[in-house]
Amino acid sequence: MKKILIAAGLATALMATGPAQSANIVETAKSAGSFETLLAAATAAGLADALATGDNLTVFAPTDEAFAALPAGTVETLLKPENKDQLVAVLSYHVLPRKLMSNQLPGRVIHVKTIKSGGDRLLAVEKSASGVSVDGANVITADIVTDNGVIHVIDKVMLPSN
Repeated sequence: MKKILIAAGLATALMATGPAQSANIVETAKSAGSFETLLAAATAAGLADALATGDNLTVFAPTDEAFAALPAGTVETLLKPENKDQLVAVLSYHVLPRKLMSNQLPGRVIHVKTIKSGGDRLLAVEKSASGVSVDGANVITADIVTDNGVIHVIDKVMLPSN
């Protein structure tokens, strides 16, 4: 129930920043107020500008709650300067180099390429009667359109396997 209320509140907050306001991915996430950890990580990794100025991006955005669910110390370790490459790999795993809306999903598992970070990586995206999932994370709010792409809010931080 708590996740449903959070998702409803997030959707309302994000819709308020819709097309009339013309905001990019970073501005939209910042105005929602539930992505502080994601934005701090993107800044530490040097990716915030790319998310703000890139075109036709899809971001699977974990909430602050999703980051808090990681094992103790994980976020702090990733944010250390000496772990920047690992942080870039984790964040890049959440971004597609194209705009992918939920109505474009065929109702089965598909594999989509993430932005390059040490090579191509694939995400398994599945649309079913129970909703959309991405590599084990559930999409709790889909299709938040921004000036330069789309955000899908997810309930889990996805970690690349290597």
